[in-house]
Amino acid sequence: MISDFKGKTAVLTGGGSGFGLECARIGARLGMNLVLVDVQQDALDKAEAEMRQAGAQVLARRVDVSKAAEMEALAKAVQERFGAPHFVFNNAGVGAGGLVWENSIADWEWVLGVNVWGVVHGVRLFTPMMLAAAKADPKWQGHIVNTASMAGLLTPPNMGIYNVSKHAVVSLTETLYQDLRLVTDQIGASVLCPYFVPTGIHQSQRNRPGELPAAKPTKSQLIGQAMSDKAVSSGKVTAPEVAQKVFDAIAADQFYIFSHPKALGNVRSRMEAIVDIRNPPDPFLERPEVGTQLRAALRES
Repeated sequence: MISDFKGKTAVLTGGGSGFGLECARIGARLGMNLVLVDVQQDALDKAEAEMRQAGAQVLARRVDVSKAAEMEALAKAVQERFGAPHFVFNNAGVGAGGLVWENSIADWEWVLGVNVWGVVHGVRLFTPMMLAAAKADPKWQGHIVNTASMAGLLTPPNMGIYNVSKHAVVSLTETLYQDLRLVTDQIGASVLCPYFVPTGIHQSQRNRPGELPAAKPTKSQLIGQAMSDKAVSSGKVTAPEVAQKVFDAIAADQFYIFSHPKALGNVRSRMEAIVDIRNPPDPFLERPEVGTQLRAALRES
């Protein structure tokens, strides 16, 4: 929970686009110091210029969040420039789809590296700094927000690798919340679970590292990419609206942040099936035509 953002420091991974960039824009308006982190240099440079123009103090770093050494160097630079950050947004993420047995080792390493290890590094490096600041000043307030997805609460087919990564983030963040509650009342945690919001994540192959090359896409991966492109680009809720929800949640000490609360019906049916010891429900119950199309496309010889 943070009651006043002015003069506070925010670390934003994936800060060059999507939710990270929109949170940086809000942070600049609120008078925050901004640490912008992204792997895409041109997007990072553009975001840095915009935030400086808006009058913010900015530290911009090109970092691959999956790499421990790069994240450690980032944490050191943040400490030296601004001290302990008040708001840490572990938000960088990439997407990949297809039938779960068709993903290559490189696919798994890339997606889990960014989506899971990136959050792990952010939590393990910045939380101790924040705890030290809180111990030194009883008025100090901080908050960590990790970006998961509705895919972290559901198991939609043909995107298993992404689901696995986002379920890990939900579990990590729920545990972080409970662990923080054991040791401090000054630092909160939230998990962001967006549904389909136009952010550019469906085009994340643009930042795939050369040492983890993509194989020729399988039929299921091509179908998954096309469905993802259509769903994300037609999303009605915007990235700026979601970024505002993030700041509102920090101010209110609200843990779960949803872009599409109406989608929680699917979460309820999944949880009820678990509690009732029933097999997983049809993920296309609310939109059966999508399931029909996907099955037909995958079963074509």
